[in-house]
Amino acid sequence: MKTKLSDALLSTSTWIIFAFIYLPIAVLVVFSFNQERINAVWTGFTFDWYIRLFNDSSMHAAIWNSLVVGVASTIIATVLGTLLAYGMHKYRFPGKMLLQSIVYLPIIIPEIVMAVAMLSFYVWIQLTLGTVSIIIAHVSFNISFVAVVVMARLAGLDPELESAARDLGATPWQAFRKVTLPLITPGIIAGALLAFTLSWDDFLIAFFTAGVGSTTLPMRVYSMIKFGVSPEINAISTLMLLFSMILIFVALRIQGIYSAAGVERASRK
Repeated sequence: MKTKLSDALLSTSTWIIFAFIYLPIAVLVVFSFNQERINAVWTGFTFDWYIRLFNDSSMHAAIWNSLVVGVASTIIATVLGTLLAYGMHKYRFPGKMLLQSIVYLPIIIPEIVMAVAMLSFYVWIQLTLGTVSIIIAHVSFNISFVAVVVMARLAGLDPELESAARDLGATPWQAFRKVTLPLITPGIIAGALLAFTLSWDDFLIAFFTAGVGSTTLPMRVYSMIKFGVSPEINAISTLMLLFSMILIFVALRIQGIYSAAGVERASRK
């Protein structure tokens, strides 16, 4: 009797948690097809809001800016973050503990502090605000997220695999490229996906470091929402949700492929 009661309570609480998380998202998606501009009442089904988005040139520019910033900052942060994680994992050097603390700093500090700090730095070096300033700001905090994810992947690797490759005559570069890199590729992909998502979703830091003509998508949505939540905002939010789901699906597939290939290659080496 107690077991059945506990199972029922667990099942009920699980459904309540899922409803609390996903019901607002479902409402947002449904009302993106509402004919009425005010979301309080459902008056009929329409694709008009999506058509208006596709015909909105300012929205196109915001999406393009977000893509440029996201892709550029992700590539740079992934390369630098992976090298940083590998260096801290493999080598011992003075100040290593201090460096590890600094790596976690952008993750811990409030985002508003990061935004004000970057803006002050740009003013000090007299850098003109624009797309480049946003990319630099996003790289500055994305490196930490990539490094943490890759370090977690490196911590789970068998160190004897790279040592075995060295014993068989491989150079340090060959051992890294043919053994370590394939095994940590799923972690690199996960870090890159996280970096792109954070860059794509960021509003506060981009708001402080953007210049004329460098409005990103979150900034554009913020300017629209000042006049109320319209189905057009719901439509762009739904498209962003769909884009994120596609990214997650592709990343999971790539991670699965690289995990299998990496283990097979390492076992052969």
